Amino acid sequence: MAPAQTSASAGETSAWAPLRDKIFRGLWIGVLASNVGTWMQTVGAQWHLVHEPDAATYVSLVQTATMLPVLLLALPSGTLADTFDRRRLLLAVQVGLFVVAGTLTALTVLDRMPPPLLLIFTFLLGVGQALTLPTWQAIIPEVVPRDELASASALGAVNTNLARSAGPAVAGLLVAHVGVAAVFGLNALSFVIFAVALLRWRRPPESGTAHAERFGPALRAGGRYVRYSPVVRRILLRVVLFVLPGSIVWSLLPLVAERELAMGPSGYGILLAALGVGAVLGALLMPRVREHVPANRLLVLSGAVYGLALLVVATVASVLVVVPVLLAAGLAWMIQVSRMNASLQLFLPNWVRARGFAVYQVVFAGGQALGALLWGQVTEAFGLRAAFLAAAALMLLGTVTVRWLPLHHQEGDRSPAVYWAEPHLMLEPHLDEGPVLVTSTFRVRPANRAAFVAAMQAVRRSRQRTGATRWGLFRPGEATDEFVEVYLVPTWDEHLRQHEGRLTGSDEQEEQKAWALADGPPVVSHLLPADSGD
Repeated sequence: MAPAQTSASAGETSAWAPLRDKIFRGLWIGVLASNVGTWMQTVGAQWHLVHEPDAATYVSLVQTATMLPVLLLALPSGTLADTFDRRRLLLAVQVGLFVVAGTLTALTVLDRMPPPLLLIFTFLLGVGQALTLPTWQAIIPEVVPRDELASASALGAVNTNLARSAGPAVAGLLVAHVGVAAVFGLNALSFVIFAVALLRWRRPPESGTAHAERFGPALRAGGRYVRYSPVVRRILLRVVLFVLPGSIVWSLLPLVAERELAMGPSGYGILLAALGVGAVLGALLMPRVREHVPANRLLVLSGAVYGLALLVVATVASVLVVVPVLLAAGLAWMIQVSRMNASLQLFLPNWVRARGFAVYQVVFAGGQALGALLWGQVTEAFGLRAAFLAAAALMLLGTVTVRWLPLHHQEGDRSPAVYWAEPHLMLEPHLDEGPVLVTSTFRVRPANRAAFVAAMQAVRRSRQRTGATRWGLFRPGEATDEFVEVYLVPTWDEHLRQHEGRLTGSDEQEEQKAWALADGPPVVSHLLPADSGD
């Protein structure tokens, strides 16, 4: 993949800097249109169900039906996005979403949209979102310089929250004066706008390995990367601790508008608009906030603000109080989400970026879906205020855990690094040949042994992230100064990918630290199955 262009000016801190690039600007506007349509769809669907029997369950199930497909399909979607052309994949998905949304609109006009069928169509639209989200996130570094990725991540949050502001407000007006079908129709149109933006982008051809990664091995490789990456795992944990209690706002705000504040659909749109405006304000503040407030302290402050906002919503039934409190909650939500999104964006290498973001989306959407279902049931059993009080307590408890479970301060050089010597074999294995056992023999002086063993633990994680299924470090009983690193790779193809671009500059630095403690570079051998070709 051609590298993203360099920044126009070093040290650019403007929140809007990525929008100067016409490619990113066009795609960002297309995503904004799609997001506005999605939020209009959510409001229309929820308000269509708000007067049904068991409304709390039906309304919360709209969120569940929207997010559940991400749990089921995000990782396969990320695998497809890392394997095939990301632009063409997004185009195909937008066409499918247009067909689904158009059918939903037509059936609603004909008054043939009972609650169960509406939830099915909501689920199908969620399938499209599951296919879109990791692919879009993986595209961003292709068109934005690395030093603007944090700003691009914040702009992603601005995009989402502008949609949360405009979409519900417009949907509320349309529901009140035209009807739900108009909302569904505009959602269908939004997918056309994003498709046009994609058609205007000419993606550079892929570089790197000459053959595409197969789906099954690629799916497993993405899972291994996340499993053996402490940085990614900690980001995902912080997402769960924030989103699970925080999801109550997005799933049950229609009931707050109707039952606690006596507001109609337009009033519900105003409440969501307050959340969105707060998020946009947070995005504008983020560049300067990042310069002065450490990441983990930022998580504590924003989590505390969000938790206190939930307490106010639970105890104060006043529009004049709740609206500004929701504005603060929107700001806190944006800071949390954009901070973790940017951390992941900066850490993931390109070869696994969509798969990494797919796992992120699974965790994020899973927290929202499970949270929506949980808070809907708590509301049915104990009431709306009790549910918000419980969510506030859980949010504040999760915020306290930052002291013991902080984000890892690790980024390093994430650019591809091809530094291993090309293997020269007498045998010619097929790409699917395997497993392959790779050994590296080191000579280490007694004074360096303990430090060498410690340094090789970072090498272990690198091997496992990039393809190894098993790893070990051994000492031959016949020699006192030798160490043998052994790791198993499923196929010769997987091992070649380690040679050809899966490793990063950070991996190289970790290996060099270990090798510097040995007497010269290791002697490497590749052990193939006994029935390999001659």
